[in-house]
Amino acid sequence: MANVNIKKRGKVYQYQFEIAPVKGKRKWITKSGFKTKAEAQEEGNKAYTEYLTAGVPFKECTISYSDYLDYWIDNYCKLNLKYNTIQAYKNIIKNHIVPKLGKYRLSTLTSVKLNSFITELCEENNFAPAYFKNILKVLKGSFRDACNLYGFIKYNPARDLRLPRFDTVREDVKHLYTQEEIDKILNRFIDNDTFTCVFLTSCYTGMRTGEVCALTWDDVDLDKGIIKISHNVYDKPKDEKGRWFLGSTKTKTGTRKVHICNTLLCALQNYKNKQSYLKKIYGDKYIYYHSEYIKNNAGKIKEIRIVKNNDNEKYENPLDLIFTREDGTYTGTDITRTPFKIIHNELGIEKCRFYDLRGSYATKILKKGVEIRDVADILGHKNIETTENFYISSTEDSRKYAIDIFDDAIKSETINKVIKYKIDL
Repeated sequence: MANVNIKKRGKVYQYQFEIAPVKGKRKWITKSGFKTKAEAQEEGNKAYTEYLTAGVPFKECTISYSDYLDYWIDNYCKLNLKYNTIQAYKNIIKNHIVPKLGKYRLSTLTSVKLNSFITELCEENNFAPAYFKNILKVLKGSFRDACNLYGFIKYNPARDLRLPRFDTVREDVKHLYTQEEIDKILNRFIDNDTFTCVFLTSCYTGMRTGEVCALTWDDVDLDKGIIKISHNVYDKPKDEKGRWFLGSTKTKTGTRKVHICNTLLCALQNYKNKQSYLKKIYGDKYIYYHSEYIKNNAGKIKEIRIVKNNDNEKYENPLDLIFTREDGTYTGTDITRTPFKIIHNELGIEKCRFYDLRGSYATKILKKGVEIRDVADILGHKNIETTENFYISSTEDSRKYAIDIFDDAIKSETINKVIKYKIDL
C-alpha cells in the first residue's frame, strides 16, 4: 500500500501512515521494532486496513466462511445469545456447515450454493423440522450480520433462503401423556420422592425442565399458592466447582408467576416437610449450596454459578434448592435422566420426554376450554398469533381458573397416594 511508509530506525524498521486530522492538525499512526522491512510492510498494511474499517478486522474478502463463523460466534453470539443456544449453534456449525461450506471464501458463497446445500441436507437427513429450522437460522443469521453488521460482504445471499417442502410429513418428536401413562410412571417411581415431585411440578404447571430444576423454596409461596419463575438451570463442562449455572428464563415473558393448584400445593408442602426432616437426620452431613456471581470486565453479572458450601463457612447468597437427593446433593436436570431411561426401556413408553409434560399440559387445558391467551401467559410464551394477542385478554382470575381446570382434569388415587410423602419413623 502506497499510503504506508516504511523507514529504518537504527537496526529496526517502522511503519507510518497518515490518518484523519484532529482539530485541523495532521495525525499519524506509527509503530517501530520490526526486524525486517518486509515484516514492517506487512504489519503496516494490516494496521492501515484495520484503520480504514474503523478497527474491524477480517475486512479482507479472502476470509473463509469457517473463520468468519468463529468470529461471529465470538463477537455476536457470545454477547447476545444464551449459553445453551451458543452450544447448539456450535454443534450445527461443526457437524453440518463447516464440512460442506467452511472452505469457501465468505465473499464467494452465493444464494445458489446455499440453496443447494440446504436442499441436499434436507434430502440426506431425517432430522426433526425444528432442527432443520435451527440450521437455517444459523445460516441466515451469520450472513445477515456479515452484510448488515460487519460489512464483510455487499449483499446477503441467505436473505431469501428457505427450507424445501418435504414429500413426506416429518413430525417433531412430541408425546401427549395419557392419564394411564402418568399413573404408570408415578407408580413405578413411588419411592423416588424427588423425581415424582419434579414430574408433578412440570405436569401441573407446564414449566420447562430447566425452570423446574432451578427452583428454590424462595421461589415458592405456599401460603399464596404461587410459584415465581425467574431462572433456568444449565450445565457447562465440569471443574472443581461443579457444572451447574443459573441463567435467566428463555425469553423475557418467561419470567412469570404461576398459580399452584390444590394437588400440587399439597405435594410441595409434604415434600418440603420431608426435606426438612431429612436435613435434621443428616445434620452436618447434609449438603448445602450458594450462588457465586461471575462478572464481566464492566462489573455486570454475566453468570450465576451454583457452588457447594464448604463445611463451617457462611455465605451471603445461600440457595435453598428444592429438588435434590436425600442428602441435599444437587444434580440439576440430571434428576430426570435415569428415570426416563427406565420409562423408555422398562415401562415401554418409548417416545416421551420430560419436556413433553409442557405440551401435554397446554393441550389438556385448551381442550377443557381455557383461552389460549391464558395458556400462553402460563407457559411464558413470547408470541402467539396476532388475532390472539389483540382480541383475547388474560386476567389473574382466568389464569387461576386454568390451573384449577387442569387439577380436576388429571385427578387420580395414585397421585393422591404419592404426594403424601410420609416420613418413615
